[in-house]
Formats: sequence, C-alpha cells, structure tokens
Amino acid sequence: MVSASIYAIMGLGGQEMIFIFLALLLLFGAKKIPELARGLGKGIKEFKDATKDVRENIEEGLKESEK
Repeated sequence: MVSASIYAIMGLGGQEMIFIFLALLLLFGAKKIPELARGLGKGIKEFKDATKDVRENIEEGLKESEK
C-alpha cells in the first residue's frame, strides 16, 4: 500500500515500472539484482536504526531537562 502511493506521487505507472525493471535487469544481470537489493535493505535498516537512536537521545534529554 505504501509503495503504491509512492509510485503514484512520482507519476510512475505499470509500464514505467516494467521498463525500469527491464533496464535494471539488462544493466546488472539477474545475479547482481538480489545482491543490490540486499545492500539497499541493509542501508535502509542502518538508517532507521540511526534515526531511532537520535530520537531516543533527544527524548532522554527532554526528560532530564524536565526534572
């Protein structure tokens, strides 16, 4: 559901997504695409973890300043 709304915002339809997928397949090959996806997933996970840590530090600072 979330990914569909992102594509709608970007103005990408079904044909454009197929074209992008085929272009990636031609550029990187079938063996490299899973590796790229794994690397992208790890990068997103690290980014989320870092933002979570920053948020927790800010919340702790606010709690300490209230005391």
